[in-house]
Amino acid sequence: MMKPVNLVAIGGGTGLSTLLSGLKKFVGKEIASLTAVVTVSDDGGSSGRLRKEFQVLPPGDIRNCIVALSEDSLLISKLFQHRFSGNGELGGHSFGNLFLLALTELTGDFAKAIKLSSEILATKGHIYPATLSDVKLIAELEDGSIVEGETQVTKVGSKVKKLNLSPENCSAFPEAVEAIKSANIITVGPGSLYTSVIPPLLIKQIADEVASSKAVKIFISNLMTQPGETDGYSIERHLQVVKTHAPQINFDYLILNNRRIRKDQAEAYAKEGAEQIEFENVHLEGIKIIKDDLLDEGEKVRHNPEKLAEIILSCLEES
Repeated sequence: MMKPVNLVAIGGGTGLSTLLSGLKKFVGKEIASLTAVVTVSDDGGSSGRLRKEFQVLPPGDIRNCIVALSEDSLLISKLFQHRFSGNGELGGHSFGNLFLLALTELTGDFAKAIKLSSEILATKGHIYPATLSDVKLIAELEDGSIVEGETQVTKVGSKVKKLNLSPENCSAFPEAVEAIKSANIITVGPGSLYTSVIPPLLIKQIADEVASSKAVKIFISNLMTQPGETDGYSIERHLQVVKTHAPQINFDYLILNNRRIRKDQAEAYAKEGAEQIEFENVHLEGIKIIKDDLLDEGEKVRHNPEKLAEIILSCLEES
C-alpha cells in the first residue's frame, strides 16, 4: 500500500470542480493533501460583472471548487451555489460570489476570503488562485488579429494561434507554487482548453515548477469538443496546443475515456456543435495512455468523479 500523496489539480471551470468532487473522497486516506490551483481570467457572467464593478478577481471558478470540496450534505454548500433570479442588480449573481466579494472587502484580501470561505464550508483541500494579478486573456488569431477577454476567446478558440496573459509577467500565487513543489501527482484538465486549462500554465513560474517537479504529471482529456473553442480538435491537437503554450512541460500519462456516449446524447450535443473526442487510434510519443470507461450516468456528458480519481491515483502506484 502506497503512502498518502500530495496532489495538485490545475485548471478551472466545471472540469476542475468535477474532478475535485471525486478526489475529496480519498483525502485522509490515499491523499494526504489536495490542492486546486485555479484560473482567474473569467470576465463573463456574475464573475465578470463583479470584477468590473468592484475590481476583484473573478470568484466563480473558486466558488465552484469550494463547493466541490465541501461536504455535499451541508445546506450552506447549496446556498453557495444559489443564483438569484430576476432582472434587477442581483439577478444572475450567485450567493457564493457575493459572499466571497463581501469577505474580500472585509479582509482586504481575496486569498484570505477564499481561506475563510473554505473553513466555513469545511472543505477537504486547499484552493489557491493561480495569481492575484488582475489578468486578462489576449489571443492572437491565425489571421493576425487580436481578441481580448475570456468571453471573446471562447467564440474564436479554434482560430487562436497564440494565447497570452496581460500583464504577461504576472506573479504566481506563492502558496500555489509551494503546493506544486511538494506534489507527488499533478493533474491538468479536464476543462475548456483555452480558457481553463492553458491560462494557469501561461504564468511562467507555475509552468516552470510543474516542468521541474518530480511528481507524476497527468493530462486528463475532455470528453467532448467545445463549440467555437475546440471544433474538430482531436486529443492530439489538444496536447499540441498545450505544448505550444507550455513547451517545458512533459506529461507522463494521458487519461482518456473509451466509452461511446449514447445516441441521444450525441444528437443533442451535435445540435450545439459539439462532438465526442475520438479515443481510438490515438498516437502520442513519450506519454502513457490510460483508457477506461469514465462516463457518468445522466443526461449530460460528464466524467464520473470517483472513477476518474481512482485512475489518477493508480498512475502513481504504477509509476
